[in-house]
Amino acid sequence: MFWSELNIDWEAFHFLRETVLWLLIPLLVIYVLSVWGVRDSVKWSRVIPAHLKPYLVKKGSENLKLGLLTLSFLAMTIGILGLAGPTWDKVQVPGQKVESPMVIALDLSQSMLCDDVQPTRLDRAKFKIRDLIKQDPKARIALMVFAGSSHTVVPLTKDYKIIESYLEGLSPSIMPLRGSDIASALNMTDTIVGSIEAPSTLVFLTDDFTDESFEMFQNYSTKFNGEVVIMPMSTPTGAEVPAFNGRGALRVDGKVVYSSLDQEIVKKLESKEGITISPLTLDDSDMEIIADNVRSELVFQSEKNEEKDQWIDRGYWLMIPLVVIVLMLFRKGVVLYSLSILMLCAGCSYDRPTKFNDLWASKDYQGQVLQDHEKYELAAERYQNPLRKGIAYYKSGDYANAIKAFSEDTTAMGQYNLGLAYYKSGNLEGAEISFQKALELDPAMSIAVENSEVVSQLMQGENEVSLEQAQEANNEKGNAQNLENTSPEDLGGGGQEATKEDMEKGRLEETVATDIRLGKELEEVPEDLGAIGKQDMQKILIRDTEDDPTSFLRKKFAYQVKEEKIATKNPDKVW
Repeated sequence: MFWSELNIDWEAFHFLRETVLWLLIPLLVIYVLSVWGVRDSVKWSRVIPAHLKPYLVKKGSENLKLGLLTLSFLAMTIGILGLAGPTWDKVQVPGQKVESPMVIALDLSQSMLCDDVQPTRLDRAKFKIRDLIKQDPKARIALMVFAGSSHTVVPLTKDYKIIESYLEGLSPSIMPLRGSDIASALNMTDTIVGSIEAPSTLVFLTDDFTDESFEMFQNYSTKFNGEVVIMPMSTPTGAEVPAFNGRGALRVDGKVVYSSLDQEIVKKLESKEGITISPLTLDDSDMEIIADNVRSELVFQSEKNEEKDQWIDRGYWLMIPLVVIVLMLFRKGVVLYSLSILMLCAGCSYDRPTKFNDLWASKDYQGQVLQDHEKYELAAERYQNPLRKGIAYYKSGDYANAIKAFSEDTTAMGQYNLGLAYYKSGNLEGAEISFQKALELDPAMSIAVENSEVVSQLMQGENEVSLEQAQEANNEKGNAQNLENTSPEDLGGGGQEATKEDMEKGRLEETVATDIRLGKELEEVPEDLGAIGKQDMQKILIRDTEDDPTSFLRKKFAYQVKEEKIATKNPDKVW
C-alpha cells in the first residue's frame, strides 16, 4: 500500500501551493550565511591564546557544526516542500446517491366521470392512487392533475397523508379549462422532475387514447429519464359522457358524446420501450407491482466525477523523513517547538479538505470556522450536521442544496427551515407544506403559523407581501398611538360602546402605523391581473381564507391559467 501510494506520475506532478516554495530562497540565504559564519568563527579562534580558548570558544568541531546546520536546513526544506502540497493524482469523487422520484398524473377531464368503471373512472383512479400510497413505495411523490391545462397539486414529498387529503376534492369542476391536454401534462412532468438526475417513474391515469396521444407518449418515452406507467381508466364497452351540469349525457352538435377504450392504441403503446401498460385489477396487486419496482431502484448513484481542483495533497508523506531528521537533531526543547509550529500550521486554514486538518478538528468545527469567515459554500461542503449544512447553503444562496439538507432534518425547526428554503427558491407549495409539517411537530411555533398564512395568500395571487414584510407588520401593529378620550361625547374610549365612526378611526390608525391594510378574499381571479398594481398588493393582508381544499385548488388553478395566459388547445374537444 505504501509503495503504491508513492507511485509518482511525474507528468502530472505539481504543487498545490506553489507560492510557499518562495520560502526556499530566504532559507538558502540563511543557510549560506550560517555556513560562512561557522567557518569565520573557526578562523577567528586560531588567534586566541591557548589559555583563553576554554573560556571563549565553545566545544565542538567545525564538521559537527556544519553537519547539524545542514540537517537543520534539510529539515526545513522538507517542511516547506510538504507545505507546498506536492501532488500527482486526483481525488476519486464517488457518484452522488439520489433517490428516484415518482409523479402521479391524474386526468380530470369530463369523460373521467363515466360509469363504465364502477363507481366512476375518476373514483376508481383515486382508489388506485390510495392503494399505491398504502404500498409505501418509499420515494418522493408529486401529484398533478390535468384537463385543458395542467397543475401541480402536491410537489414532491414523502408525506403521503398530504396527497390523500387532496384526493377527495379532485373533480373536473375545479379545472379552469376543459379538455384533455396530455402534452401539457407531460411538460408539467418535466418541470417537476426535469432537474433530478435519478430516473423517475411517471404513473399516468387517463382515459384518452387516440392516435394523437399515442404519438405524444411515444415521443416522450424516448427522452424521459425513467419509466412511463400508463393506467387506462376506461373499458372497450365505454359509456356516455355526463353533461357538465350533471343532467343527462353530454351532447355536441346534437349528438351524445360516447367515450370508450381503443385497444389498438393500448397495444401499440405496450410494445414501445420505456412504456408499461398497467391494466386495472379489482385488488391492489397492480399498485403493489409498481411500488415494488420503485423500491427496488429507489437509490440511484450518479457516475463518478473528477473535479479539476480535487487533487490529493501528498505532502504528508514528507513527514516521515522530517521526523527522522528531527530525532537526529534532538536537543532540549527542539521537538517541543517543532510540534508547536506544526499545530499552528494545521490550524491556519480549512479552505481545502485534507486528512491533516481532520487530525486537529472535526468536520463540523472546520465548517463553523469557514462560516465565521463568511465562506458559506465551503462551510456547507464541510458540515456533516444536516441543519448546519442547510443553513450554510441557505446563506450562500444555494437554495436547492439547502432544501436537500433540511429534508434530512425531521425536527420542527428543520421543517420550518425547509419551508424558508422552498419559499426562497420560489416553490410556494413546498413552503406551505413544510410550514404545516413544522406545526404538526410543534403546535406552539407561532412564526410557522404566520409564514404559512402568508405563503397561502401568495399562492392565491391576491397579495405579494413577503415573509419579512408580514413579520414587520405584526411587530408594528402594537406601535399605533391611541388618543386619550377627553370628551364625554366621544364614545371611542373609556369602556363605552364604540360607534362605526370610532371603528373606522381605529382601522385608519392601523393603516397609518403599518402601511398594510386588510382585504377580503376575492371570490374569483380578476380578468385583468395587471389592473392591480403590485405596490398596492404588497400592502394587503387577506382577512380570512377558506379551509376547503377544493375551493383553494380551483382559485389557484384559475390564477395560474390567467397569469400564464393559457388557452384551450382543442376547443372542439372539451370532454
